[in-house]
Amino acid sequence: MKQITSYILLAVLVSFSSCSMFEMDNYDEPKETLQGEVVDVATGEPVLTDQGSEGIRVRLTELSWGDNVTHNPDFYCKPDGTFQNTKLFKGTYNIRIDGPFIPLLREDDRGVPLADETQTIDISGVTKVKFEVQPFLKVEWVSQPTVSNGKIKAQVRVTRAVSEADFRAKVEPMGGYSSSFLNVTDIQLFVSYSSSVGYRARDERWSSKIEYAGSAFRSLLGETITIESNGTIPAGRVVFIRAAARINYDTPKGSGIRRWNYSEPLEVMIP
Repeated sequence: MKQITSYILLAVLVSFSSCSMFEMDNYDEPKETLQGEVVDVATGEPVLTDQGSEGIRVRLTELSWGDNVTHNPDFYCKPDGTFQNTKLFKGTYNIRIDGPFIPLLREDDRGVPLADETQTIDISGVTKVKFEVQPFLKVEWVSQPTVSNGKIKAQVRVTRAVSEADFRAKVEPMGGYSSSFLNVTDIQLFVSYSSSVGYRARDERWSSKIEYAGSAFRSLLGETITIESNGTIPAGRVVFIRAAARINYDTPKGSGIRRWNYSEPLEVMIP
């Protein structure tokens, strides 16, 4: 009886060993590279962002296999507004980005396309792509920050990078428009030991914010805003700061994510 059982087990193992589940994967590893940049169409300057889910999202959809396809896993831009993916298969892809700028893909409430400024390209080897967008805001340092008793005081200027008329002309046809979308809701001062400082790389002990209700910030557009860090930063340390501001509009529409426009990072020595 034991001998018969042994023969049966051996037969089962031989059967499985010839099954396709034991065959080697014959597909080549993904090795194509996509390099991209996101710039302000009006100035050519990079659209600065956060390196995380609140930053500029990049979504690739490979079209080589037909129309009924799902997108690749999303990834995000670097703080300087560039992005890279080095693990792609050769093929035709649609590239869509979503961030603190006028949506590139705009549809009405019924899903009827109004505008499609995404890009469809063939990716082979190292492929480069450039997106020219209309950022919501421009955030700038007015002067070099000052430090006193472990606190950083910075001066910031926030202006619109897209006019109210142009914003409305492009967003209103998508449905559910509200004039409150244009309201600047907050200014942030992010502080971190990391040079990639931002919402995802901030030290909550020292970062601070100023919030604005309704349209209260309208009269402050283009004016100098002073913002100070929280707590006391230890002396003898080098930190990095960035200012950020956002409007009351989520991208993509319905996502609930209101993304910040950022300033350049600055290095600050705490004496």
